[in-house]
Amino acid sequence: MRKLFFLFLISMFLLPAMLFSQSGGKVFDNLSMPSKILKMDRKYAIYLPPDYETSQRSYPVLYLLHGSGDDQSGWIQFGEVKNITDKAIQEGKCTAMIIVMPDGNTGQRGYFNSPKGDWNYEDFFFQEMMPYMEKTYRTRPDKRYRAISGLSMGGGGTFMYALHHPELFSSACPLSASVGPISMEEASTRWEKQYPGIPKEDLNTYFTKHSALELVKAMPDDQKKAVRWYIDCGDDDFLYEGNCLVHIAMRKKEIPHEFRTRDGGHTWTYWREALPTVLEFVSQSFHQF
Repeated sequence: MRKLFFLFLISMFLLPAMLFSQSGGKVFDNLSMPSKILKMDRKYAIYLPPDYETSQRSYPVLYLLHGSGDDQSGWIQFGEVKNITDKAIQEGKCTAMIIVMPDGNTGQRGYFNSPKGDWNYEDFFFQEMMPYMEKTYRTRPDKRYRAISGLSMGGGGTFMYALHHPELFSSACPLSASVGPISMEEASTRWEKQYPGIPKEDLNTYFTKHSALELVKAMPDDQKKAVRWYIDCGDDDFLYEGNCLVHIAMRKKEIPHEFRTRDGGHTWTYWREALPTVLEFVSQSFHQF
C-alpha cells in the first residue's frame, strides 16, 4: 500500500509536466520556400504555438532574425526559443504566437539589398517571405499583430526593417544590434572593400538608408510613435557604443523607446535571458489597442 501511495504522489507531480510537454509548441528548423528574387530556395525555421494544430484561430507573428555566422536554426539550437516561449505562454507572460526565423546566411550573408543590385534580400523578405508566411500559416496579417526582433546582424536587420517599414510592425526589439556605420567615413572604409567599383554617390545613398543613426535623425514627426521600440545591449558588448548612440539620438528626437543595458557581452547567454522580455514586450503591442 505504501508503495502504491508513493507512486501516486510521484504521478501527481509529474502529470502537469507531462501534459504541458505534450501540449507545448512545435518547431521545424529545416523548411524552405522558393524565391524568384534570389533565384533559389530559401530556408526558414518556425515555432508554432501549443494549440496551433487543435484550433482554427489565427495568431500574431514575430519575425526573429539570427546573427552573423548562424542560420535559421540558431534561435532553436542555441537560443532555446521553444522552451523559453512555451514557458512564457504557460505562465501567461506572453500570448500564443507564431515565430518565423529566416535564413540570412545562404548565398550571401545579411538581410539587406546589395548596392550592386545582385542580392536583394530585403526585397525578398517583404515581397516574398512575408506573403508566403501569411498564406501558408494562420498568421494575423495586420501591423498590430506583427513584430520583429533579432540579435547582432539580426538586430541590425530589425532596426532597418522597422525603420524602413514602420507601417508593417507594431514593435521592434533589436538585441546587441549592429546598427550600421556611425559615419560616412566608416561606411566608405567598410563598403569600398566589400563592393569595389561602386561610385561614391551610390555609397552615400546606401549609407543614409542603412545607418540606424541616420534613419533615426531623419525620422518624420508623424512616425515617432509608429513602432514600439525595445533596445537591449550588454555593457561588455563590442557593439555597445552604436546602440547607445542610437538611444541618445532617439531621446533627442523624442522617439518613445525602452533602452536596457544589462551585465553581459555578445553571447547566447545574454540573448536567452533577453528573449522572455522580448516576448512579453511584443505581446503588449499585440494587445495595446
